[in-house]
Amino acid sequence: MAPQTSMMKRSVYPTNFPFTVAEFEIPGRQLTHRNIQKKSGKSQKQTKKFIINASGPANDKIFDVSAFEKFLQEKIKVEGRTGNLGDNIKISSTGDGKVEIISHNELSGRYLKYLTKKFLKKYQLRDWLRVVSTSKGTYELRFYNVVNDEAEDDDE
Repeated sequence: MAPQTSMMKRSVYPTNFPFTVAEFEIPGRQLTHRNIQKKSGKSQKQTKKFIINASGPANDKIFDVSAFEKFLQEKIKVEGRTGNLGDNIKISSTGDGKVEIISHNELSGRYLKYLTKKFLKKYQLRDWLRVVSTSKGTYELRFYNVVNDEAEDDDE
């Protein structure tokens, strides 16, 4: 037999390995196609519901809910394309300043928060409003807490 050179790969396991794969199986656990194969392709459709509550700024006539709803319909991407909502994503607004997004595919809340911030920046409201997650799947637009500087000036 020819001596092995550094270029040839050597097997990690010796050829006379005393054990077989069957001896390493966990007792009481059957090997099935589920735990042998990897999950393939797409997972099942998940329905997620998101609510963006803009009732505070909408009541003060600062925030236009219908313009925000239209903005979301134009900007949300489905499979890499904008304006491709179809039956996968439904956007509706309620009368009290809330926008409800129902998604039947993968849509993250962080993406909706990003689009909300983008809308606020477009209409120059980002300096006064912020997006806060109040619970899972629920976001709220709140005013920044501004400390009154006039009260401090009166003390001096």
